[in-house]
Amino acid sequence: MIKNLWRCLPALVLTALPLTAPAPAAAAAAPVSAGGTPAALGMERAPAPASAVDAPLFQALAWIEEGPEGVRDGYSRTQFKHWNAGLIAGDGCDTRKEVILAEALLAPEVGAKCALTGGRWWSEYDQVWITSASSLDVDHMVPLAEAWDSGAASWTAARREAYANDQGAPNSLIAVSGSSNRSKADKDPADWLPVKADQCKYAADWVADKLRWKLTADPAERDALSLLAEDCPGTTVSYEQVP
Repeated sequence: MIKNLWRCLPALVLTALPLTAPAPAAAAAAPVSAGGTPAALGMERAPAPASAVDAPLFQALAWIEEGPEGVRDGYSRTQFKHWNAGLIAGDGCDTRKEVILAEALLAPEVGAKCALTGGRWWSEYDQVWITSASSLDVDHMVPLAEAWDSGAASWTAARREAYANDQGAPNSLIAVSGSSNRSKADKDPADWLPVKADQCKYAADWVADKLRWKLTADPAERDALSLLAEDCPGTTVSYEQVP
């Protein structure tokens, strides 16, 4: 689809790099109750709309269906075919490399078979600069095992492949330091969060990815996200569901 082509645009070469972290975009404040707590945190859950733009985080969280996460029977990473050929056929870059290229703040040189040299990236999870593509991992915002527990176990192989290579939303896949990705592993927000400076954005991206793919959240995960919503009253969520 045309809207997915943003991942294929060449990364922008910057003539001067900032010495500080990229500034987060400002978000409008969400409405609060008389007691100061976001009013929708206690609201009954309603079916998620097919898409939303700048929905308050607490409202978007209320749209996620709650579901238990039991024994992880039948799961393996091979159930999610990745990384596939990417969006540009014949360019030598698989999905992982295309994400790395799209998120470069200083574009690397691209050699034969999509070998990457140089470049610079900002790793959101731990708020550090990365200057070598080999030090990056491409993380699934909602890990494959978590997706399996949250509904993907019943999907077709084709849908799981689409999920594992999703370049249709800005943060379904994200390039981060290898160390932060290994720390996160397959944990949900009840068991792992990035550094404090990234937690509001991380919560919004997590909720957006769950809504995009119609995945459930277990009670502990929902409680952790609710606490984040209280701490992030101006954070908003945008997403479009995959049919």
